[in-house]
Amino acid sequence: MKDYLVNLKKTDWYQHLKPVLGLDYLNQINDFLNKAYTGPLRVFPPEDKIFSAMLYTSLANTKVVIVGQDPYHELGQAQGLSFSVPDNFPAPSSLQNIHKEIASDLGKTRNSHDLIPWAKQGVLLLNSVLTVEEHKANSHAGMIWEKFADSVIQLASAEPQPKVFILWGNFARRKAVLINPKKDLIIQSAHPSGFSANRGFFGSKPFSQTNSWLLSHDRTAIDWLK
Repeated sequence: MKDYLVNLKKTDWYQHLKPVLGLDYLNQINDFLNKAYTGPLRVFPPEDKIFSAMLYTSLANTKVVIVGQDPYHELGQAQGLSFSVPDNFPAPSSLQNIHKEIASDLGKTRNSHDLIPWAKQGVLLLNSVLTVEEHKANSHAGMIWEKFADSVIQLASAEPQPKVFILWGNFARRKAVLINPKKDLIIQSAHPSGFSANRGFFGSKPFSQTNSWLLSHDRTAIDWLK
């Protein structure tokens, strides 16, 4: 049986998650991934990118957490980072609207669709469900991942350094109960998707809010234009 957790084990997240989740549950994740990635249906992201969020953004370096729902479900899009796609793919509607809000909020335009530069600065781009079947949004919801993602959020909030949690849409906003509001800033708004961005996402100024709060808590700001 293949070890699909090998990249997770390279991170500091694993050492903190292991005692919280237990080896039995982590083995269940590995069993699930072995079946999913060797089955007849194509699954995203590529197996080496399932845990990209934790690989690019260590627990020790996390300053901001942006919670997504599940990976993009078309070939080549998913990178294991919420809302991000490679630059050679068109930006999905949610990412287009994120860029519009950056331009409105910061007065400058971000041109890249790839959010890896954010992740390298300490923005944990976490999907609540880490895998998906091709052409079937939310197809792996309720199967294995929710406990894992919830534990990641709780660990990030329990770690002493103050953080910002950006929760877009009702799905992400339900995660607010996992966060310590006395230590961390929670920014909530409508989702940036084309269906809901006009109902409170546009004009919410999450990027300038985040940087102002980080600076006021002796943490470096994020360069959202990278």
